[in-house]
Amino acid sequence: MKKYIILFFCSLFTVCSSLLSQDIFISKGKIEFEKRVNIYRNLEDEQNSEDGGFDWITELKKQLPEWNTTYFNLSFDGDKTLYQPGRESTQPQKVPLWYQGPAEDNIVYCDLNADKTISQKTVYESTFLIQDSLRKAKWKITNDTREIAGFKCRKATTIINDSVFVVAFYTDQITTNGGPESFNELPGMILGLVVPRLHTTWYATKVELTEPVPAELAPPAKGKKANNEQLVEKLKSSMKDWGKYGQRAQWGIML
Repeated sequence: MKKYIILFFCSLFTVCSSLLSQDIFISKGKIEFEKRVNIYRNLEDEQNSEDGGFDWITELKKQLPEWNTTYFNLSFDGDKTLYQPGRESTQPQKVPLWYQGPAEDNIVYCDLNADKTISQKTVYESTFLIQDSLRKAKWKITNDTREIAGFKCRKATTIINDSVFVVAFYTDQITTNGGPESFNELPGMILGLVVPRLHTTWYATKVELTEPVPAELAPPAKGKKANNEQLVEKLKSSMKDWGKYGQRAQWGIML
């Protein structure tokens, strides 16, 4: 009898090991992203681009936290994704509304199969509904890896807006080729994103394996209709006298 018990547990261990060693591929669920912006580094960049800006930068730092932390959710089901604001941040010192920049409440819908994206973006006092094709980034995939939210991710890099370097970490265990904001087209889901020139990062904190309800994948519908090219032209026209600050604002808006 003892022999049969030992054989039973040996067989059970073999089956469990086999199941655990199998690749698990995910095609639907919800990801929470923590977005962090280093406000002080951005202020220092503005200080370096202006003469005599030391006093107001120092005073402004006294009124603002070093980091601004916000949360976004990315729901996905097959070839469709929806990125939108998530839970409220619990950081002790809030960033006042008068300093919050663009891309604070972006809603981005992507239909990866149809090569279509619909984005709702608040640009200061105006709200735009941007309808266009997906971003065509030339990604360079490396052999570097790191673990994010329990998933092994591979590093990839690209350049957007002619000169803005971007680092992404994606996992092929999630088969939807999406990511935060308008980033996609890697062979898996982007769980980490870094834009050094904007001192901004997005990292997944958790992945929920639940099927999104229709409302969690509904494209946005509010705002003045435009495409990416039209929005860029409008931004260049309205920010032509803003100097380097205007250029950085444009990069943030067009993420």
